[in-house]
Amino acid sequence: MSTPVADWTAALKRRWMLYHLGDPRYAFMWDPPPEDEWVALDCETTGLDTRRDEIVAIAAVRIQGHRLFTSDRLELLVRPDKRAVSPEAVRVHQLRERDVAQGIAAEEAVRRLLHFIGSRPLVGYYLEFDVAMIDRVLFPMLGMGLPQPKIEVSALYYDFKNRQRTGYEREAAIDLRFDTLMKDLGLPMRPAHDALNDAVMAGVAFLKLRGLVE
Repeated sequence: MSTPVADWTAALKRRWMLYHLGDPRYAFMWDPPPEDEWVALDCETTGLDTRRDEIVAIAAVRIQGHRLFTSDRLELLVRPDKRAVSPEAVRVHQLRERDVAQGIAAEEAVRRLLHFIGSRPLVGYYLEFDVAMIDRVLFPMLGMGLPQPKIEVSALYYDFKNRQRTGYEREAAIDLRFDTLMKDLGLPMRPAHDALNDAVMAGVAFLKLRGLVE
């Protein structure tokens, strides 16, 4: 439950962020989020260097209540500006140079993504990486990164598993690999390293974990 001090702090931070927002058309990102709604997010990239690599695909899927709506989704192929798709990345996500050459510019992709997300909290697996890649595009546009709350599925899974352990079990490592997580939760695996599939799986895992702890 929020407190008056927390509410005041949040309101002050919102005003400060809006004052420094580079484009007022995106002020909607600081609106109160729709109740019980989230967006599952995933990106594919030219590589794993968040300082130099670029986005080649973005997928986002809306979640409402206890349901994930695959019909209410955003799928974007993105044309990298300077960075070639590494052979290692092609082996992972199967997107070649000639495939991504048909994509849209990263700035346009991020604009569409912002309107799709709105003010909804973000859900993902290894979400920190996806957000860092998007923020690289977003900072020159708005002077700031994604402001929405962020929910890391592997952290939810860790907390869930840790609460089940007692004694010496708490000293053992918890396997946070995505395929392990999905199998342990009894959830079906889609072909991985496809932006839409990964977003859907992260969203389904979020819903399952949310149901387990309610």
